[in-house]
Parts: sequence; structure tokens; C-alpha cells
Amino acid sequence: MTRAVDVTGLTKRYGGRAVVDNLSIQLETGRICGFLGPNGSGKTTTIRMLCGLLTPDSGAGTCLGLDIITQAAQIKRQVGYMTQRFGLYEDLTIRENLDFVARLFELPQRKQVVDLTLERLGLTARQRQLAGALSGGWKQRLALAACLLHEPRLLLLDEPTAGVDPKARRDFWDEIHRLAARGITVLVSTHYMDEAARCHELMYIANGQVLTRGTQADIINRAGLAVWSVAGEHLETLVAPIKALPGVLSVSAFGNTLHVAGLDPALLEASLAPYQARPEMQLTPAQADLEDVFISLMDQAPDTDRGAAT
Repeated sequence: MTRAVDVTGLTKRYGGRAVVDNLSIQLETGRICGFLGPNGSGKTTTIRMLCGLLTPDSGAGTCLGLDIITQAAQIKRQVGYMTQRFGLYEDLTIRENLDFVARLFELPQRKQVVDLTLERLGLTARQRQLAGALSGGWKQRLALAACLLHEPRLLLLDEPTAGVDPKARRDFWDEIHRLAARGITVLVSTHYMDEAARCHELMYIANGQVLTRGTQADIINRAGLAVWSVAGEHLETLVAPIKALPGVLSVSAFGNTLHVAGLDPALLEASLAPYQARPEMQLTPAQADLEDVFISLMDQAPDTDRGAAT
């Protein structure tokens, strides 16, 4: 397979701080890559550099075979970029918004292109509705339709499902997989683990650097986490003391249980032994999942909240 994205050493600084720090990305054509990391980790900045909206301070490579430095303007015309916030005009109808975007791209046969896109995204019946009157799920669908008007070869989606209901998220991901099956490459940032599990591969960054990448199975196996499930009463009072125990990397609540993770199985079991002796508590070994891995990575990474730089 050919690479849709192949960049190395990507770096962007603000106020002397490296928001993206020597980052490399390689994406094969037709693959869906989940882009994960805490707020402020550099995901949005990376996406904006890939689509030509920001110029890297250093780094080199190609996006869709075009040089990310010297051919940024050409890249913009072949990429669909969906921002975190709804960026279309709320006082225009669905059709008017799509027609406006089609004009920006100077698309020939504009009406036919808009008609086809409305039909493809299930928007035809609502085409006369004002964008501002749409629910979050329909706004999301309209934003995706605007990204697809010019038949992009690469989609860069920045937390596209934030704030929409579960059914709208599921429908959105079904459409993303249909697009990937047509050969469109997708890089999508998300905080939802169920969405991460639907990606072909994952990349987790913190402080603008890649901490891990690979398939879901690769990442879980490589993490080498030992995990115990803790059930009992008043678990919220146990989070801090358990987290302070030797060998504990992370403690997270999962419904009525806690997941306690560490890298040394023997040390972790020894640290939890006093809790195993309590009759009101039940401790059982558990399998690590993506959420365990990413929570552990977040707990190990320094705070990356850098205000506007994301």
C-alpha cells in the first residue's frame, strides 16, 4: 500500500515551547488511524500542519504525495478537515452551506455535486433547514458532508463526535468505514475508547511526542499491564490510598469497580494483599483494555494543558 501521510521530525513551537516535538506519522492509504492524547497534547496542531493550515517550524515529508512545506496550498484542496467546533453558517440552510463550500472549491456542476452529497449523507429531506436549528448529530453530518464535497483523498477529523448522542456516533463511524473502504484515509482524534477500538490503528501522544502506536492488540500487549478489579463499598475513598501503593501505575473507576494497573504483577499483588484480606471487598485479576493502557499513559505523562495550543 502507498502512504497517504509520511512525515518525520514535525515540530511546532509557541512562545518557545514545543507543542509538537519531533513527531513522525506514516499512514497507509485507506486506513483509519485514531489519534489520542490528553487535552493540550498537540493533536489539533498536528492536524493543522498536515492539512496545510500551519507551517511547521521544522520537519519534512509528504501528504498525499505533496510536500507539506512547499505544496501546502495544493494539499488543502485534496484534504477534508473537520474542526472540533461546528464551523458552518448557522443562518444558512443545509443546502446553502454546501453550495457555499462548493463555490469556495470552484467545483464544476455545483448543483449536481451538492445534490449527490445531500443524498449520500441522508440530508436531502432536511436540506431547507437552517443549520442553527439542527441537533448536534445532524450538524455533525452536515460538517462531514461539507468535508466530502470536493472528493478528498484524506480526512482529518478533530474530535468530530464530541457532544453527540450514541446513535449519531455509531452512524458517523459506519460512514467513516464506508469511506475508508473506498480508499479514503482517515486520521481522527477522539477521547472515546469505543471509537478508538473501531480504528485500524492508534497513535497516542503527550507533550507533542508519540508514546505508543499500533493496533489495539499491539498496544495492549506492549503495555504489559497487570490489572486487578476491586469491588466493594465506598470505593471512592480507596482511590488515593491505593494509587499511593508501590507498583500501582493507575487507579480508575469502572462502574461499581476500580481497575488497578501496574507493570510488576508480583509487586502489585503484594501491595493489594491487605485489601484482599478484607471480607467486604472482592479483588480479582482482570484483562487490561485500551482504557487501562491510556489512563496509565496519561498518569505517567506530565500535565500538557497549554491553553489554546492543542
